[in-house]
Amino acid sequence: MANDGPVEHGYPHLETVRAAITALYRRLSYDTIQTFATSVAPVDVAFCDTDDLYLGAQRVARELVRHYRLPDARMVVGFREMTHAANVELTAGPEYFIELNDRFRTHRRDIGAALAHEVMHVYLHRLDLSFPGMRDNEILTDTATTYLGAGWLLLDAFREDAVSSQKLGYLTPEEFGYVLAKRALVFGEDPSVWFTSPQAYSAYAKGMARAREDEQQPPLTAAGWAGRRRYARDRRHADGPGPQPGVPYTFTPDVGGRLRVSFPCPTCHQRIRVPVRGRVRARCALCRTVLECDT
Repeated sequence: MANDGPVEHGYPHLETVRAAITALYRRLSYDTIQTFATSVAPVDVAFCDTDDLYLGAQRVARELVRHYRLPDARMVVGFREMTHAANVELTAGPEYFIELNDRFRTHRRDIGAALAHEVMHVYLHRLDLSFPGMRDNEILTDTATTYLGAGWLLLDAFREDAVSSQKLGYLTPEEFGYVLAKRALVFGEDPSVWFTSPQAYSAYAKGMARAREDEQQPPLTAAGWAGRRRYARDRRHADGPGPQPGVPYTFTPDVGGRLRVSFPCPTCHQRIRVPVRGRVRARCALCRTVLECDT
């Protein structure tokens, strides 16, 4: 969080951001990401000065848990003096302790943005999805928060004028706008109508221009010879039995040629992939639902 200091601009983390979006699709699958087509609504995370501080923070945290489909997770929110904006203790659960900077006692409009980032840490922790190094892992968290429908809060917390500035998260404002634009182009959603910060709107417009530049690039331009060969191989091996009519199962071969079946969790809709080996017992990493099926 930057406060009364310079805010970095531009796209210094763009490659890591793109890698984070790719990692989300690989870990969650296209079908699971489609369940996040609707962003967190402003009314659900609104926080006014007349609200009780602790009860209001718990309410917003519960709404974000619901949005991320973490039913077996309880957030306990507290406040203390600290250098960073917020911190979460990642444990086995189901209770997770989130600490917010004391400044949020008086800057309550940004509590939703801070909690969106910290609850996403819990989501990625349960997915066992991370990047090496604190910097890249925080960029992954910001990108996932934004792409899965809660990151517009982080961009809206960006405010800058001639004498002061504030920004939450590790991405630059333009990078937040870029990820929001990527999401908007996929789901046909316009988050700019929710912005209360004019600087956030400007950053989103710049991010949209950069995202549209990506669409004009020929596919596999930067992949190189090895990348194009790997893409052709994956396309050849992608032809499997496919989903059966009326059955939410998808059969695909893995790298070793073994057949795997994927199906959605009935509770949180995340796709679960297991080898085809008769009767299997699997546990959803997000909601902890135990599933048994014949494959």
